[in-house]
Amino acid sequence: MRGWIHHLDLTVRDPRASRAFYDQVLGFMGYRLAREDECGFDWALPGPADGHCSIGIVRTAGDGVTRRHDRYSPGLHHVAWHVDSRDDVDRLYAVLKTIDATILDPPALYPQYSAGYYALFFADPDGLELEFVYEP
Repeated sequence: MRGWIHHLDLTVRDPRASRAFYDQVLGFMGYRLAREDECGFDWALPGPADGHCSIGIVRTAGDGVTRRHDRYSPGLHHVAWHVDSRDDVDRLYAVLKTIDATILDPPALYPQYSAGYYALFFADPDGLELEFVYEP
């Protein structure tokens, strides 16, 4: 399907340390671990017509090994996933609390984005901002 994201790779300081976090977050959305090797991990989400979208985490190099993600530097600002209901947002929030994830903004309405925009903002272990959003 044209425009469908085939894969997205995110750099992290330590893929093994970040795996438990991404197992919980991506597993909640239906992604399943598809690859594991010395470079990192990939989770796949089945898509239409035998396609898939995968999200991987790989080890960073250079000065990225010691610093946290800065979303206002060149590169990725944040990743947002669309969900089916406000309840989905609330249920992921409950999961994130059980794993002591960094919550940037708890579930709330954000009418400045659009009518009914309900989202949760959180960060991965390296500070990458992630968003879970329901938009009717």
